[in-house]
Amino acid sequence: MIQKLSYPIKILSTMLITGAIALDIWYLSLLIRGYTLPDGLDKFLWIGSFALVAHVIEGAIAASRAKTHNKNPLNYGIYTFFVGFVGLWELQKIESQPE
Repeated sequence: MIQKLSYPIKILSTMLITGAIALDIWYLSLLIRGYTLPDGLDKFLWIGSFALVAHVIEGAIAASRAKTHNKNPLNYGIYTFFVGFVGLWELQKIESQPE
């Protein structure tokens, strides 16, 4: 099932993580200028920040394991940061394949 959904999940995850980064940058620029977010967007900021932290952790895990699978750790870590658990799942799939 994950195999069929992996491509749409990758696209959606990349869009949402990019949006969360943009929202954080917008929030920081507003703070620097002394403004606040419009009403209602603070919930999205918290959800996005939580997702960013989770994706950073996933990316770090993938980067630390990528070298053992002949993958570039930096590239695979960034890839997993954007696609999320699908990147870890793909790495796990590589681990479970017989040599």
